[in-house]
Amino acid sequence: MGIHNNPSEETKNRWHKDPNNWKWGIFYYNPEDYRIFPPKRIKQLGWTINFANPNSLFMIFVLIAVIFILGKLTNP
Repeated sequence: MGIHNNPSEETKNRWHKDPNNWKWGIFYYNPEDYRIFPPKRIKQLGWTINFANPNSLFMIFVLIAVIFILGKLTNP
């Protein structure tokens, strides 16, 4: 599925339920899924990161940088 195609909810649910898209049962890795933040395996617990999306590493870096900067600002 190309990056410009918008998958249906049925396709997203099929990807979510496929155990091959979950590494060690907790890390979501699906190169076909363009979303950076898909729902966790138990959807009520929030979102996870799609580690197959190249932008996910950038988002992880930004999140770590924000946490580090906030920590420095609150504890000088």
